[in-house]
Amino acid sequence: MKKDNLKKLVSNLPKHPNVLGRHRFFNSAVLIPIVKIKGEYHLLFQKRAAHIRQGGDICFPGGGFEEGVDKDFKDTALRETFEELGIPKKDIKILGQLDTYVAPIGAVIESFVARVKKKAYKNMKIDHNEVEKTIVIPISFFKEHKPKEYTLAHEIQPYKIDENGNKEIFFPVEELGLPDTYKKPWGNKKHKIWVYEYEGEVIWGITSVLIKDVIEKY
Repeated sequence: MKKDNLKKLVSNLPKHPNVLGRHRFFNSAVLIPIVKIKGEYHLLFQKRAAHIRQGGDICFPGGGFEEGVDKDFKDTALRETFEELGIPKKDIKILGQLDTYVAPIGAVIESFVARVKKKAYKNMKIDHNEVEKTIVIPISFFKEHKPKEYTLAHEIQPYKIDENGNKEIFFPVEELGLPDTYKKPWGNKKHKIWVYEYEGEVIWGITSVLIKDVIEKY
């Protein structure tokens, strides 16, 4: 490597390291709203409308980063909260941010912990195209009740067989001359899933990961 190129490399190294290959993932942001009700702090959730993607799941307000619309991920979280729950930016105080979470499903999530004014909570205007209902749960519930713990496994599939019995190749292992071990699914990487149950509702997935992190810091 030429000396000039080495200087170029050094100058191009990130001043604030981020997530390598972030552009390959679905980049999103969520707000973790805290509201004080009858002197006690609660987490505010929403249940996704049945007809949309991941319908029926309980989550925090949030969604994908929109290039040209959002300046940063905080903007994304605030915009999505207003669109879904009708809570304006002026009634939300950002308290801080959790670490970036890279989910096994191929998503990068930036999460912002925020205080929501009680009046704004009472005057929410829910977009029922996206949200079935909202749920508030005392933080004390999560402090006093540990989640159930399960395990899921992810396999890397170099091919799949479609409904007609045809083999659809994603990664040409044989053409590339790679070892036989890669001609069949590999990896089987296990990761933990936490599940909270509250008054007949089940909270799991990315949302439970965020809850667990917040509660450990609370």
